[in-house]
Formats: sequence, structure tokens, C-alpha cells
Amino acid sequence: MTRSISIERRSDGVATRYTDFQLPPEKLRVLLEELFREHWREITFGPVLEGAVFELRLEKPPAVRFQDGYLTVDAGPWHFHLCTGPHQGNRSEELRQKRPVHRAAFFETRGGGCGGGRSWGLRFWNGFGEQMLTIFLPNPHLDDQMRPVREPDWSRLRLYYQLRHAWLGEPFPEDFELAANAPWPESAPGSE
Repeated sequence: MTRSISIERRSDGVATRYTDFQLPPEKLRVLLEELFREHWREITFGPVLEGAVFELRLEKPPAVRFQDGYLTVDAGPWHFHLCTGPHQGNRSEELRQKRPVHRAAFFETRGGGCGGGRSWGLRFWNGFGEQMLTIFLPNPHLDDQMRPVREPDWSRLRLYYQLRHAWLGEPFPEDFELAANAPWPESAPGSE
């Protein structure tokens, strides 16, 4: 599988390591169905932009549908749509081409902020380079109610490493704490 690794460093010292990977629409559908049907209790999701972070959680299993290239996650009183593949709902060829997810990446963030200054998850961008959705996976520094804990529970990284194993073919680590705290190279390799 073709993938690339990059490290983004912000002016406030926060660093995010991205592992981009190719995800054709049919595979993206499988991944999103797994996350929203099987792991809905564990994930927090929404767009993350400078100055605005949406941290949505589900209280019950959502209805998950795909139609005309769009994923719909319906929680009852609210829902969202995410363009995951080809669709016919617009006359503009440019919009039909650029609306779907064009970039998918696992991420790990280290630095300031909540969650012990750390976060793990997946992020998706459209063909315009706009971030569409971030899915935060369980964090060892937070409990199920998103409250900080005194001692990290490194077992909460199981889903992150299971997904990386399944989608990137990476070895499943025996020690999550060791894997999560391994130093990053000063500069990330280009493509693997």
C-alpha cells in the first residue's frame, strides 16, 4: 500500500504526524461503516479548524447510509453528510470531482491542548484541500466522558493500533505506551 508520512509543526510548538494512505471510495465506505457502526461509543468526531473544534459523540447507534456517493450518519435529532465518492447531485464537473474525500490520514498530535496534549485519530480532506472530518479515537489521557485522568490508560490506544494494522499493514505493538511515546524522526520520510 502506498502511503506517505509528514510532520506538521505549528508556531505554538504543537506537532502532528500524518500517515496518508490511498483509500478508494469502496474502501473508505468500509472504514467509515466500521467506525460508525461498530465503534460509535468510542469515537468523537467533527471538523477541526483553527478557532473551532466540533467534538460530537453519539448516545446510541446511528443510522448509517450511503447514497449517490454520500455517507449519512443519522443520530435522530441531527445528522451529517460526507461525500465519499462519485455522485451525480451537481451539474458542475469540478464540484463532482473535488467534493469527495481526496486525502485520508491517520494522525497523532503532540503538544499543548486538552487530552494530555495528545490526540490520535483519522482526518479527511476534499479535493479543494479543505478538512472535512476528524475522528478522534480513544485517548489514554481521557476517560469515556472526556475528562482528564490522573494516570494514562494506554490500553485505550488499542483501536488506533488495530486500525493502523488493518489499513496500513503495520505490526500490532505489544506495548502501547512504548509505541505511543517513541520519538518521531526529525524529518519524516517522504513515501514508503
